[in-house]
Amino acid sequence: MLRRLVTVLTAIPLLVATGLVALVLTAAPAQADGCYTWGRTLSQGASGEDVRQLQIRVAGYPGYGAVLALDGAFGPATRSAVIRFQQAYGLAADGIAGSQTYNKIYALQDDDCTPINFSYAELNRCNSDWSGGAVSATTARFNARVNMWKLQAMRHALGDAPLYISSGFRSYACNSAVGGSSTSRHLYGDAVDLTGSHSLCTLARQARYHGWREILGPGYPGHSDHTHVAHKSSQTWSASSCGI
Repeated sequence: MLRRLVTVLTAIPLLVATGLVALVLTAAPAQADGCYTWGRTLSQGASGEDVRQLQIRVAGYPGYGAVLALDGAFGPATRSAVIRFQQAYGLAADGIAGSQTYNKIYALQDDDCTPINFSYAELNRCNSDWSGGAVSATTARFNARVNMWKLQAMRHALGDAPLYISSGFRSYACNSAVGGSSTSRHLYGDAVDLTGSHSLCTLARQARYHGWREILGPGYPGHSDHTHVAHKSSQTWSASSCGI
């Protein structure tokens, strides 16, 4: 009887320790969020919708001249973007998305998944439903959200001074009314015209680091009063007055 009691008492610490280890391993990496909550730590080699959601939030950190694919595959480019995001906010820069990285993202976003310093209303002064452009309303709205995360990254890189948006999504009717190009990226929801507390050339130069393939600014016809940034299939940078 005594031997059996000793055996049971000896096993208790092991069970407790095992339980604690299991708790640590299965605990959610960060608190719940009103927009999206990650349920696991992500690192190179991971894949899935949670990776794609992460890529959207770090889309503004691809490096000079690069664009981060939103493909749900955590490869070297995603790891590098995560590292730059972590460096930008003073986190441990290991390229692994865990609780610290997620909690910073949660602090940066509103419940509608837009970053705290930008809104859908700013990106669409054309109509209320994102219709009438070159893509579906759902796609145009999604493209605008990705652009907002790129803008959030650029805003932070420039000292968190406000960036002002003079034009975002346009339907064909809105685009025609302002004399926009028939192939304008504004029709896709992934173009933004910027003014702000920084010079237009500062905006154009900084934009090269935040995931836009199209940058047009002072020196390019029709762009003396704003800097235009957009996503497209090939790179077009032209702001001759700014050395670009």
